[in-house]
Amino acid sequence: MAKTIMVQGTMSNVGKSLVTAGLCRIFKQDGLRVCPFKSQNMALNSYITKEGLEMGRAQVMQAEAAGVEPSVNMNPILLKPNSDTGSQLIVGGEVRGNINAVAYYQQKQELVPEIERAYRALEQAYDVIVIEGAGSPAEINLKENDIVNMGMARLADAPVLLVGDIDRGGVFAQLYGTIKLLENEEQQRIKGLIINKFRGDRGILLPGLEQLEAMTGIPVIGTLPYMRIDLDDEDSLSERMHKAGNYGFDGERPVKIAIIKLPRISNFTDFAVFEQFAQVRVSYTETPEGVQNADMIILPGTKSTMADMMWLRQSGLEAAVQKAASRGVPVFGICGGYQMLGQEIRDPNHVEGGGTMRGLGLLPVVTVFEEKKHRAQVRGAFQTIGGAMEKLTGVSFFGYAIHHGNTVCVEDCAAVGTLLDGTPDGAQCGTVYGTYVHGIFDERAAEVIVGALLEAKGLVMEQTPDYDRAAYRQRQYDVLADMLRSNLDMDRVYRILKKQE
Repeated sequence: MAKTIMVQGTMSNVGKSLVTAGLCRIFKQDGLRVCPFKSQNMALNSYITKEGLEMGRAQVMQAEAAGVEPSVNMNPILLKPNSDTGSQLIVGGEVRGNINAVAYYQQKQELVPEIERAYRALEQAYDVIVIEGAGSPAEINLKENDIVNMGMARLADAPVLLVGDIDRGGVFAQLYGTIKLLENEEQQRIKGLIINKFRGDRGILLPGLEQLEAMTGIPVIGTLPYMRIDLDDEDSLSERMHKAGNYGFDGERPVKIAIIKLPRISNFTDFAVFEQFAQVRVSYTETPEGVQNADMIILPGTKSTMADMMWLRQSGLEAAVQKAASRGVPVFGICGGYQMLGQEIRDPNHVEGGGTMRGLGLLPVVTVFEEKKHRAQVRGAFQTIGGAMEKLTGVSFFGYAIHHGNTVCVEDCAAVGTLLDGTPDGAQCGTVYGTYVHGIFDERAAEVIVGALLEAKGLVMEQTPDYDRAAYRQRQYDVLADMLRSNLDMDRVYRILKKQE
């Protein structure tokens, strides 16, 4: 039976996912069979397993850190928001349908058997399970039916590490207030406090840490520095979505890739590979001005294609993208972005509310939404590619498809790629390209694209990044583990794991 430890936070985006991943890596390095677990995840970044089942991408990242194959048992419930008050509910990797927030809150306890089944399966297979919470355990309006924070800690009888974010300020109030809003039994589960994203002299912080320990009776077991680790982010709270320029890079960059920041953007991790290039500036934009000087424009995936197509039209970005395409600027659409590039989007089955909508008209395709979601890992290669991206021809790719729409050509047009089973994927017309494959850039395509964009400017690539993307990610996990080992009392973590504290 696995030992377990749980990472909770004072709020969203305090670093729970990375701390969980780092602990998974450390336990793996120490020779233990370890896996992550998150009972309920709310995110638009999802992944398709080898079995064709859907789960949150954060747990996939953590599974990679642990050196194990991702399994839907690691994330039995996934909520993919499709409006301000509703989400698509995915249980055990399968779609259960759309549900509003009130109905879900009322039905949450009915999902406890699914959570327990998944957790017990992992418990039999691993030495250690590192559980991640969601948001804050002190949401007192939601505690009655909690299945992801202290409710999950009780189910697993897990000791808890509580993480606070000092970068956003008020970390002592975050930690103290969270603890004091919990019931006594819940407070006793918290065995260690972690302060994350610290910049500065720890000596100045020390008096506050001592007072916090005295006031709560819980030791501060680590102060983690602010670090830039290039790993997948869980959702749109990511720093990547709220800054101009590259993640981890500064300075002038001759190539600009503009990614349209759709309101319900999904799987934006598809584009992280471009951030490895020192000559590329990646920016997310919500305005027409953001694409004016772009060398390439990307329309990403979305959970609500029709709603985001309307936003694209109302924001002025539709016209801006069409104008850029008319100048020969390469435009690449992934999944929902591919659907938007077509002539029409039809929803006869009310998958997204019904109706028909005009697309951007840049590709001669029509999309019809179907009730059944297509989910599969895929491998293939680019077909003969025209226009600025001709050097992509024959380049292999691996990724996954996850979509409701069936997209067909209504005029003669070439596919972008061919899958191993011979199935064509996507469409191209001039310098406009669309595909259903998430992760299509990861293997070699990004390098070829950046080279073509530089060549168009009369430039050459100054530095080729490490293009074994998998090996690069593994090194990032090691960097993360080293940081945790240097700044976290791991002897104490092991005592907490063994319930010796």
